[in-house]
Amino acid sequence: MKKFSLLLIVLCLVPLIGCGKETEVEEELEEQEIDLETLKDLAYYEYLNYDNPVITIKVKNLGEMKAQLFPNVAPNTVNNYITYILDESFKNSQFHRVIKDFMIQGGIVKQTRKAIPGEFRKNNFDNPLNHTRGVLSMARTATSYNSQTSQFFIMHVNYPFLDGDYASFGGLISGFDVLDAIANMKTNFNDQPLEAVMIESITVNLKNYEVKEVIYA
Repeated sequence: MKKFSLLLIVLCLVPLIGCGKETEVEEELEEQEIDLETLKDLAYYEYLNYDNPVITIKVKNLGEMKAQLFPNVAPNTVNNYITYILDESFKNSQFHRVIKDFMIQGGIVKQTRKAIPGEFRKNNFDNPLNHTRGVLSMARTATSYNSQTSQFFIMHVNYPFLDGDYASFGGLISGFDVLDAIANMKTNFNDQPLEAVMIESITVNLKNYEVKEVIYA
């Protein structure tokens, strides 16, 4: 029961691919020297698409994580997240909460915008993307489904308890070693890493995606 309560606190704020598209995705991943066989084992492989925006999270001294964002799953969440990226809001922020065998959380920025509605089942939004290893999702307050701003987390392992409760919106395509390195760091009693995990930058390749105006709560 104690662990159950802790996990609730941690997450609070402080289309199937057609054959042609699948081939394009595979070619692109191979060009980026991304292990396609590893990705095929991931639960969200079916959501990967050549046209999805690709983000690069550069972590100081540890390397990079790349992820695809899934506008078809959570469009407003994706637009909101990209807006923070384009404003360079995540530059020199941190992964401030880390729990091994659960998730790593970051995204505290100097200035947040208005909150957005949560795109997940308990908030009457059909979001089929489950919280499996590598999935990106949005943190929120414990008391409001419509309180997502800039904080996000990346799943270290599968955790179905979160499905339908949080707005998942993307998935890693590389950098799982970086994810594991962060998740295995020593932390204090607040799950804060003893050594700061700095996000030097998050950038986005929009590909063919057109960012829409964010809808706020």
